Amino acid sequence: MASLLPDVAREERAAIPLPLGWVGMRGIATQLRLNDGATLAATAEIAVDLPDPHAKGIHMSRLYLLLDELSMRERLTPRALQGLLRQMCESHADCGSRAARVVLDFALLHKRPALVTPSLAGWKSYPVNLTAELRDGATRLTLMVRVSYSSTCPCSAALSRQALRDAFAADFSEHAQIPRQAALDWISARASLATPHSQRSEAEISIALEPRADMLPLLALIDTAEQALGTPVQTAVRRADEQAFALRNGANLMYVEDAARRLRLELEARFGSCAIRLSHFESLHAHDAIASAATPGWDAAPR
Repeated sequence: MASLLPDVAREERAAIPLPLGWVGMRGIATQLRLNDGATLAATAEIAVDLPDPHAKGIHMSRLYLLLDELSMRERLTPRALQGLLRQMCESHADCGSRAARVVLDFALLHKRPALVTPSLAGWKSYPVNLTAELRDGATRLTLMVRVSYSSTCPCSAALSRQALRDAFAADFSEHAQIPRQAALDWISARASLATPHSQRSEAEISIALEPRADMLPLLALIDTAEQALGTPVQTAVRRADEQAFALRNGANLMYVEDAARRLRLELEARFGSCAIRLSHFESLHAHDAIASAATPGWDAAPR
């Protein structure tokens, strides 16, 4: 008859009797199923608190199996995550655990159409972070998505326009009247002698989720952000699409401050509260321009 295997975490006591804030695992490979049935690869961090100073350790396999059960049997919703957090605490009642935390990182792949060309589209990958925490009986869920967009500097655009005006005036200084074709030829040859600097930029957007909700508003959040910013980066393009994108940038000049204010206004109108961090990866400077904003009370708000 085989002997029972030892259970050190249960049978031994801690050599140093101190409670621990979080104990668990990070970098767990898992899969997630969205409401539309799509399956995504993800990495997870999962942990519970260890308030009993004498407990040697938690039972990590219990947490792993609970996460695996969620990934196999349920679709990813706030309600499902709230249930997982409760199960995690219940699985460690013998350790006195009263708090649980899950962090999921994955990428949402979504097809976006070209601006002009019919039937042309390409895939965009949106990094997503979903954090769920149960503490003192309250569940907090935060959804974060990163969105890439193009930003064109208003100051650089103004300086470029002035340089063009000065060059045009100098080249036609001896003309009382300028023939239309001569003006058009000059524009074709010299209108790009000064161009405003633009750059790829990124917005990190966080909103609070209702723990009892049965949907993750992933696309709604992304679409709201891209519409507010006006110039999301493109995927598949032809020349007509590239020209349309250039026109959008020219009509959508913005500092990082402008982008942050636009985003906060639209996100609060749609989702109630938000926190944002923006980075413009400057093509002029060797450093980035950044801005952040949050709804008042964001850090203390229950979620």
